[in-house]
Amino acid sequence: MPQLARRLFALPEELVGAAQSWLEHGERTPRAARLASSVVLLRDSPNGLETWLAYRPGSSPLGVLAFPGGSLDTADDDPMGWLGPSPQHWAEQMGTDDVGLARRHVVGAIRELFEETGILLAGPDMSSTVEATSTTEWMRARVAVAEQEKTLAQVLDKRGLLLRTDLLKSLVNWRTPDFAHRRFDTRYFAATVPMGQEPTLLDGKGIWGRWVNAAQVIEGRNTTALGDEAGQENTTGQTLGKLLVPGSEIMLEKMASANGCIAYLSYKRKAHVYQPALVEEDGQLMLEVEAAKTTPGDPQRER
Repeated sequence: MPQLARRLFALPEELVGAAQSWLEHGERTPRAARLASSVVLLRDSPNGLETWLAYRPGSSPLGVLAFPGGSLDTADDDPMGWLGPSPQHWAEQMGTDDVGLARRHVVGAIRELFEETGILLAGPDMSSTVEATSTTEWMRARVAVAEQEKTLAQVLDKRGLLLRTDLLKSLVNWRTPDFAHRRFDTRYFAATVPMGQEPTLLDGKGIWGRWVNAAQVIEGRNTTALGDEAGQENTTGQTLGKLLVPGSEIMLEKMASANGCIAYLSYKRKAHVYQPALVEEDGQLMLEVEAAKTTPGDPQRER
């Protein structure tokens, strides 16, 4: 395991007020964090690992640009066909004794990925996955699930499909800083795109999303290229640190240094909660995260 170091990240503008209030009035009980799941979608390319990033309107705790994901839903507890590692196994992988919570995160991850990209980790059996999920019928199903008019369980049951939980890989657990007014406790997973599927934006909600080369994004982290391409009022002219939360940026760094999907997915990870802390550095408020240093030249303080 790489030695952990203290990494410093810029404090997002939308968190400045909450951070100053936290310092002025003294630390107090943090607001409850909403449970969420997010999926890092991966594919190999001749120029290295690529991942799917999308624009999130508003001031999402997951970032302005982020991996597919969102809050867990009560319907994530619904009974549904299940293939692959058991909820008990997932609980062990995620470092929790709460098997129900682990199951909810796995279902939420597959549901959110389906809603936001159309990628569906499901099939009739362990040897196959559903294909051609970019049709009008599938888009209607995605919208219905996103609008909570139908549940994922209903969509799967109607088509004789079961969750392929074996296609997910548990990554890390990130929590929003204590001082933030909107807090998420997010479990990140990784997955590759099943045969015959391709990510697309959700009708009526998707604004911008595309495959990005992790190494190129990290190499251009001090430029505004990605933000300018997204073309939104709060992305244009912004560098990577203003677009991504620290967790996403660190995961992109690890992708950039990985030698393809198999290498990235086979990396042994220990269950660990990452949470940025508020620190003052040279008179400036910043976020400090304990994480492995993956690229040279990043500000950090050794433990």
